[in-house]
Amino acid sequence: KFEFNPKDGIDNPALSLAEDTDGEGVGEPRFYLLSKGSEETFGFCLQEELGCQGHIIRQVELGGLAQRRGLQDGDRLLQVNGHFVDHMDHRKVVQKIKASGNQVLLAVLDGDSYEAAKALGRDLSQMLPDDIRPRLCHITGDKNGFGFSVSGPEGVKGTFQLSVREDGPAEKAGVPPGSWLLELNGASVRSYSHAQLARKLKQSGSKVTLLVASSGVEEFYRLRGLRVMAALADTSWLPFKVRELHMVKGPAGYGFLLKEDDCRSGGTGQFLWDVDAGLPAEQAGMKEGDRLLAVNGESIEGLDHQQTVLRIRACDDQVTLLVIDPASDEFYHSVGFGDP
Repeated sequence: KFEFNPKDGIDNPALSLAEDTDGEGVGEPRFYLLSKGSEETFGFCLQEELGCQGHIIRQVELGGLAQRRGLQDGDRLLQVNGHFVDHMDHRKVVQKIKASGNQVLLAVLDGDSYEAAKALGRDLSQMLPDDIRPRLCHITGDKNGFGFSVSGPEGVKGTFQLSVREDGPAEKAGVPPGSWLLELNGASVRSYSHAQLARKLKQSGSKVTLLVASSGVEEFYRLRGLRVMAALADTSWLPFKVRELHMVKGPAGYGFLLKEDDCRSGGTGQFLWDVDAGLPAEQAGMKEGDRLLAVNGESIEGLDHQQTVLRIRACDDQVTLLVIDPASDEFYHSVGFGDP
C-alpha cells in the first residue's frame, strides 16, 4: 500500500455534478476545484491497495476540507487538472497533485460506479469531457494589431468574447475563435468595462498574454459554479517552456554547480551555474541561471539546498532534471501561474 497525505488545502467551494445512473449502476464523475491555504491540508489520503483497481480516496478527515467539499471514502480519482490518470503509475499521480501547487481540479467517481464501469469494460476516459482546460496564450502583434476583436453586451462589465482573424497573431498563438477572455496579462477582466479593456490592451505594447476559455470550457465551469484559473491552463501554446535535461555522469562529473538563491516569486530556489563547456550538463542543454524544478520527475518544492543535492547524488551515474530559464520563469511569475 502506498499512501499520499497531501499537505495542501482547499479554499474555494467545489461543486459536484449530480450522480445520475445510466441504467447500468454507473454514476457520473464529480468535479472538485480545490484551492489551498499554505497551512491547510487536503484532509485525505490517496492510496493504491492490493486487490483493488484505481487510485483510491481514503482517510477523509471528519470535518476536514475534503469532506466539507464532498470527497468520499472509496472515491476513485480519474482526472487531475484535466489529465486522465486512471492508467498512470500511482506515484506519478501523487506527484501530479503535488506539482499543481495551490490549486487542483480533481474528477472522481464513486467506488461502486467505478467497479461497475470496470466490470462492464467501459472506457472511463470517455466519461469525461475532452477538454476542460482554459488556454494561456502569448500574442506578439503585427502591423495590423493582435489579430482579434472584442465584443460583449453593452453596459455589462467583464463579459468579453473574442473574434479571431484567420491566420492572424491571435490564431497563431492558439486563441480559439469565439473564446471568452478571462485574464489579461495575469489580471482578471471581471471588473473591466469595454473602454478599460481597450486601454489595457493599448498599454500592453506589442505583446499581450491572454487567459481564454472556449465556449465549451466556459460552460463546463459555469454549470458547476467553478472559477476558471490560470493555474489550470493548457500552456502548450506558449513560447515559454520548461526543459528536461537527461545527463550521464562523465569522469569529471556532470559539469555544473547548484546554488541556492532568492526567487522572483519570493522564497528561495535552486539555480544552475558554472556550466562547464563540453561536459554532460552543457551537452544536455543546461544554461547558466536555469532554475531547477524537479529531479527524476519529482518536484523539489519544499526541499532545502542540501536535500536537493542529496536527491541528485542519489541517482548514481545519471539523472534527469526539469529546469526553466530566467525569461520563462519571469513570464510565468508575471501572469501568476507559479511553476509550470
